[in-house]
Amino acid sequence: MWADNQQREPRTDVSDGPRRRATIHDVARLAGVSRQTVSRAVNDKGEIDPATKERVLEAARLLDYRPSRFARGLVRKGTVTAGLVIPDLMNPFFPEVAAGVLEAAEQRGWQVVVWDSRTDHVREREALDVLSHQADAVVGYFKNQDDVLARHLGGVPLVLLERGPQQTRFAAVGIDAAAGLEQGIAHLVRAGHRRIGMLDGDRPDAPGPRREAFLAEIRRHRLPVDNGWIVKCPEHSLAGGEAGMEQLLDARPEMTAVFGFNDLIAVGAMRSARRRGRRVPDDLAVMGFDGLSLGELVEPALTTLHLDKRQLGRLAVEQVARLRAGEEPLDGADAWVIPELVVRGSA
Repeated sequence: MWADNQQREPRTDVSDGPRRRATIHDVARLAGVSRQTVSRAVNDKGEIDPATKERVLEAARLLDYRPSRFARGLVRKGTVTAGLVIPDLMNPFFPEVAAGVLEAAEQRGWQVVVWDSRTDHVREREALDVLSHQADAVVGYFKNQDDVLARHLGGVPLVLLERGPQQTRFAAVGIDAAAGLEQGIAHLVRAGHRRIGMLDGDRPDAPGPRREAFLAEIRRHRLPVDNGWIVKCPEHSLAGGEAGMEQLLDARPEMTAVFGFNDLIAVGAMRSARRRGRRVPDDLAVMGFDGLSLGELVEPALTTLHLDKRQLGRLAVEQVARLRAGEEPLDGADAWVIPELVVRGSA
């Protein structure tokens, strides 16, 4: 060990950009040993002097050195571990995505570690801090910006879910909301609807792809639209849909159709509409997004833009496999999942 006045702490005056990940050579240089000695110390090999091992581990701690699981896998031929970050395991959409990841990973003989971020920016960063030590790659949903994610990754490959490849510098798998809403709004217009509202799930100050696609299609069909036709639901749930629908019906009682950000919100909207004396679909058509099995169980059954959620997870695993093989990630149409209109009784 070094005396206090000899210890060298990592620099704290780093820029906002991603910090270079410490390598085994950095640790060897700081500890004054060979790279092979560092490898023996961090991998808990017995053939090393205890004092030397302690010095190496202290150097690794000071540099925040994270041994590459890729390198260890090449030596040990160990199992690949993927980290999966999900924002809300109570929402039935995300377990289906997770199932796709798990199935595709199992086919490759990989393990998966799941982390529920609860749609919290701090928990997202905590997930990356932990998984960057435990996993060979991370797949998941993240609200943090790319530069923040990079600072917490420690060099581990990342695949983002529901972001188009052009929307991030990381590998990604996106949902083509525009293609889905083109089908959905056209269906409502063909049924004679001209006054269509939306129950949104994104922040009012940050329009997401579904809201942008909805607005684009409404304008393309030259239908009336302003802020009064869109209400932000307080949460992505049945209760959130009910609360949002109350506001929307108050603001636009002339509305004849509504698009819900997801199926949970749409089903909540149906419940609220019935309480207000609106018959679905006679007085009000309701359409959702995601294609949850829940939509088949309500009466009337929910018309929705169905997503192959397991395919979303499978594509994410394919992206990880490509990154591990040193190949370019999927791009263009291959990296997108396109919703399919499923017409049922609600619209």
